[in-house]
Amino acid sequence: MDPVANDQEAPSGERERSAEPLTSSMHRLNQRIRAFDRRHPLLWDLHFTGFWVTAALVDYAGGGWRSITHNPDAPGWLLLTLSLGLTVPLLLRRTHPAAVLLVLAPFALVNAWTGAVLQAALLQLLAVYHIALRLPLRNLWWATALVLAPVALSTARYGEGDWSQQIGSQLTSIVVAVLIGITVRTRRSYTEALEDRARRLEIERDQQARIAAAAERARIAREMHDIIGHNLSVITGLADGGAYAAAKSPERAAQALDAIATTSRQALGELRRLLDVLRDDETAHPAELTPQPTLTDLDQLINGVRAAGIPVHTTIEGRADLPPGRQLTVYRVIQEALTNTLKHAGPNATAEIALSYGDKGAVTVTITDTGESGTTVPADGRGLPGMHERTALYGGTLEAGPRPRPEQGWRVHLHLPEETPQ
Repeated sequence: MDPVANDQEAPSGERERSAEPLTSSMHRLNQRIRAFDRRHPLLWDLHFTGFWVTAALVDYAGGGWRSITHNPDAPGWLLLTLSLGLTVPLLLRRTHPAAVLLVLAPFALVNAWTGAVLQAALLQLLAVYHIALRLPLRNLWWATALVLAPVALSTARYGEGDWSQQIGSQLTSIVVAVLIGITVRTRRSYTEALEDRARRLEIERDQQARIAAAAERARIAREMHDIIGHNLSVITGLADGGAYAAAKSPERAAQALDAIATTSRQALGELRRLLDVLRDDETAHPAELTPQPTLTDLDQLINGVRAAGIPVHTTIEGRADLPPGRQLTVYRVIQEALTNTLKHAGPNATAEIALSYGDKGAVTVTITDTGESGTTVPADGRGLPGMHERTALYGGTLEAGPRPRPEQGWRVHLHLPEETPQ
């Protein structure tokens, strides 16, 4: 079989896959070299400069320069000086390319004037390349003139070759060096821009993750406060009432204990479900999913508060037709208001709830109590901030504070406006 024919018959995809390992290897090798250069720039520059110094000295010692020289009788000390002068300054080509070109220029002029025509003079193009790579491009004007000067001097002194041919050849070499420098410079700038964008995106991603985590922590704290705070307040009220009734009415004390047990089990169940959701253990049993409370659960909430010793009167206008999120907000605000009544209003307080439903999800709730004069809710608690956060989700307003004189107690007023179409 003809191997060429077999290669032509091979699918292009297979040829591309066979070339991929070589491309990957070259890319990895390039990355390693660049990483080594970043870590040890001086060592890399010493090796690079040493290579060209060695090449120039080999050209001088081996007599290769005689094949193109105009002056085969040039003294050895001059050739050695020019060889070193045109190569050693390259050590600083990356950090000070303009200064290196200025140092190389006198040696290049002497090289052209004496007719030695050492090939090391072409290393000026390396300085031009680094000027195009690292410095403002306006520096290329004087750099080009400086590199063309020795060619013009040699052509004028020895008269070999056409002016346009000599200048054009050198100018072409300069253009190639400049184009390579600009290409590398553009690619490097593009890569740096991509890396900077990747870093900014990573920072933004981390910030978004932290914000999301903080919001989730706030939500969990809010839910735990609503669950535990309310139930513990009910339990406290039931325990106080049971202790007061124990001496006079053992039956009432037993009822209080039963209510405490029921409320405790309910609180533990809700807390367990919340903690199960937070577990990361993949081997854990699936969390028990329970719907969030809605306005249909208000009766159970109010009965618990009444059992704890706080009379609660309710007034409802309109028909409940709210989305689940709004129902949860209204429920939690009423729950928190009644919890504060249990905690701070005193044993003889009463509470009243006025609930009015409007159109398109609008709702207004007012919860008042007849607590002791001067009773306030601690400003450093989570209850009031939690109510404000829930209300803000739906663009509503929440007012919480003492009732105007001469009335005593506390008032919480919630208003959620009509839903706006998305």
